[in-house]
Amino acid sequence: MLMPWRLFLCQMALNIFYHIAKASLCLGGQDIFATVRENSPTGEFIANLSINGDPGASSIRLCLTGENADWFYLEGRTIRLNSSFSRILDREVLGSVLIAALTCYEDDIIRSRYRIMVEILNENDNMPYFFEETIQPQYISELLTVNSMVFTVKARDGDGDTITYMTDKSTADASYFKIDLPNSGMVILDKPLDYETKTQLQVVIFAVETNTKEKYSTSATVTVNVLDGDDQYPQFQPCAPVNEDGDHNICTNPVYSVNITEAEEDAVLYFSPGPIHAEDGDKDILTPLVYSILSGDDNGRFTIDSKTGEISLRQRVENRLLTPSFRLRIMAAQVNDPKKYSVATALVHVVSKNRFPPIFNKTIYKGFLIESSSPATLVTTYGNQVLVVQAIDRDFRDGINPKIHYTMQPLTGSNKLYHITQDGIVIAKTDRLRAFDRHILEVIATDEESGETAHASVDIEVLQRGQPVPRSPFGEERLFGDMNAGMAGGIAVLVLIVTVTVLCLFLWLAKRRKERRDPADRGAVALGKNPNVKS
Repeated sequence: MLMPWRLFLCQMALNIFYHIAKASLCLGGQDIFATVRENSPTGEFIANLSINGDPGASSIRLCLTGENADWFYLEGRTIRLNSSFSRILDREVLGSVLIAALTCYEDDIIRSRYRIMVEILNENDNMPYFFEETIQPQYISELLTVNSMVFTVKARDGDGDTITYMTDKSTADASYFKIDLPNSGMVILDKPLDYETKTQLQVVIFAVETNTKEKYSTSATVTVNVLDGDDQYPQFQPCAPVNEDGDHNICTNPVYSVNITEAEEDAVLYFSPGPIHAEDGDKDILTPLVYSILSGDDNGRFTIDSKTGEISLRQRVENRLLTPSFRLRIMAAQVNDPKKYSVATALVHVVSKNRFPPIFNKTIYKGFLIESSSPATLVTTYGNQVLVVQAIDRDFRDGINPKIHYTMQPLTGSNKLYHITQDGIVIAKTDRLRAFDRHILEVIATDEESGETAHASVDIEVLQRGQPVPRSPFGEERLFGDMNAGMAGGIAVLVLIVTVTVLCLFLWLAKRRKERRDPADRGAVALGKNPNVKS
């Protein structure tokens, strides 16, 4: 028979052996290192457990803990991914590794703990994108030299792929830019800028994955605003273009002219075209200009306002025959850079004093044309004489001023149909006119020396083919002069018919009136009595 203390020792030994046997069920495992691709579906296999016990048939209990434990669940001895349609395994959001712990409990006592580290394998599921701050509108000076950096773009790919940059060569402004280093994103100026030609450019830039088979890409359009730089010279106005090639407009300075008389002195001169004025060629800068006379001022006879360009005559001309004209060379230069300047010519003609303005001997001239297919015909007047619209200037003995210039402008629908020569002869484009057309034109005679003008009107009628031109504006001839003999005979017959008709109508009315007299009167007459005599 065993002693009590021996029984106690045996019981203790059995208990210890029992607990050791049970504890071994949580043993046999190890830390878990696994991989899973991002975007994997729910239930994706992660790893198998290697512990001794069976969680489904023994007294042990397994528990997942840790930062990312909710991304896993246990299915027997297997760890699976716990994702869903609304919760996608995204490496770019979660990071590259999921970390959790597997704890094994026996009778609520922790017997073992294993680490779980699952690497998320990258999938190329992200497109490159540009940083917004790098593709904002740019502002650069037109003076920026070729091969200078204009701006730098930067793009990123969520998958960490390598990105290269390139410009779209098919766009209209592609020739202005290039990217020499594809990985840098530096956009380089490849063509000179010109604010006066183009003030805004657009460049399309691609960011492309280079280390993936998909080669995902994105693009951005960057607007480049060109700022005006001080690279243009002053231009006298009005600037007459001589060449417009699409890129540059080349124009010449005008020649200013004015007439003066021997009597003028201390007077401001008003040139044509005028006033004398220049502008900075850089329209967005408009640097102030300073004016000066380079040559031709005749020892101070002419002066110029340095700010406005206004020219004044300070001394009178003693003899116009000795000095009939002056040629002034006017310079306009930038105040901040005198090397940027332009020069124009101003001509001053000395003329005799004008006492009489030009005048027309008529206020309205009458002209006629015969309908014709001829491209051009002289306008005639009464008697089929050539119409001459000429002004008289009594400053000349014969009344003819060779400096008078004639111009014509339409008052009623006759634009570009008529032309007047400097002899006052009017020419019409007959093939564009039709019978019964009537046009009223204004003729302006301008004395090119004095600037005085005279005005007259020309009333032109287009006659039918074969219709004679009237010989006089007065009398019966004028009434029937616009029609041929056949038309006149027809009108005479028509007048005769109307006259006979009126006469017959008058006789008929008189007869009707007689028949409507009082019956008593008719009876009295039958009895031979006078109705006015009482019996």
